[in-house]
Amino acid sequence: MNQDRELIKDQTDQDLLITHIFNAPRELVFKAWTNSEQLKRWYAPENCTIEFRHIDIKEGGTFHSCIKNPNYDDCWAKGVYLEIDAPKKLVYSMENTDEFGNDVVITQHQNWPLKTIVTVTFEDFDGKTKLTLHQNAPEKVARQTGAYPSWIEMLNHLEADILH
Repeated sequence: MNQDRELIKDQTDQDLLITHIFNAPRELVFKAWTNSEQLKRWYAPENCTIEFRHIDIKEGGTFHSCIKNPNYDDCWAKGVYLEIDAPKKLVYSMENTDEFGNDVVITQHQNWPLKTIVTVTFEDFDGKTKLTLHQNAPEKVARQTGAYPSWIEMLNHLEADILH
């Protein structure tokens, strides 16, 4: 019985994991994640825009961005590009900040980690690209905060941008 409870607990505490199939070569999909001009076009949820205070896409490079949402407060984040293995893998950190880059705690979502690591892998898949996004934050919390549906919307924007 305890094993069953542990299994249920593990399932509800699983990290955020999303897979998306793109009808495009992985080099093209990877480039959309590592080209700042392309990121500006798709890296925001529905009805939102993104602004980069700065972005330096290279291993050890940093970014400071703001997703502007007309219905909520601005969402500032900063991070460091930890690994860039073209066209296979991209790993970066993300922390919630204020507009000056100071760390902030999102008080309405106390279970959201102060810092997350986002790992995006790109695989050839029957002439398409299989993208897998992993973020070390509980999926249940990601659904509550809106992070999960935001990722889905952003990946859909990316697909539209690539196919445009």
